Amino acid sequence: MSGITTLGDDVFVVYEEDAYEWWEEEKKVEVYDAVSCTLQRFITVHIDRADGLAVCAHYKCLYVPAGYSSSIYRVELTGSNAVMKWSVAKFPAGLSVNRAHNVVVACHHVHKLQEYTTHGSLVREICLQAGETSPWHAVQLSTGDYVVSHQGSPGVAIVGVDGQVRRSYGQSQTSDVGQLKFPSSLAVTKNDDILVADEGKNRILSMNSSLSSIRELTLPVDGGIQQPWGLCLDESRGRLYVGEYGGSYRVLVFDNVKL
Repeated sequence: MSGITTLGDDVFVVYEEDAYEWWEEEKKVEVYDAVSCTLQRFITVHIDRADGLAVCAHYKCLYVPAGYSSSIYRVELTGSNAVMKWSVAKFPAGLSVNRAHNVVVACHHVHKLQEYTTHGSLVREICLQAGETSPWHAVQLSTGDYVVSHQGSPGVAIVGVDGQVRRSYGQSQTSDVGQLKFPSSLAVTKNDDILVADEGKNRILSMNSSLSSIRELTLPVDGGIQQPWGLCLDESRGRLYVGEYGGSYRVLVFDNVKL
């Protein structure tokens, strides 16, 4: 499971299992009801690979990245399912929507963040500085800085609009939670607290925006979490969704999560 996001009572899920070949040209985004957790419909997007999803409540649209063709697809959610696309820098991975209703793209292979309007006009490009490699997901904080997960170095970092690291937590840390291993999706609360899917260590971490307080969430699930990849926090319901990239490719739903 590679992407999960919510809008109102809809939960959008896209899979990128090992069974999919890289040349696959059709992905079905599954849409579930948040109340009953039952499948409602599919949205079909003709793309090669999808590693994240983002939704915009303002424009009522879904954004889907196409990794190998380096494109973003925008799907109308108002009934028509009309699709438009635009090109981005190489290998878009995680997506998010900021407070300006623009889509923020982590470009994995070229170590950049890009911000686009809902119609694909480039607003800003941030070139990450030396030592920042393989960004996977980026979310803009209320301060204007970005929290970025890197599957390379430094792990998780707070990055300014100049691309410089303000603070980081990564592979060399020695705190109680230890080092990170392949952090992937992020979720950010309205107070700028940060959740991280630490995929290589099968856990979800909670951090404050200064990265000075870090702990592992206690999330009861049979067999434990297996390679958490997709992550979505629905604060209106007090609910956390975790999508697994290993095991049975489950979507785990946790209510009343203590952040």
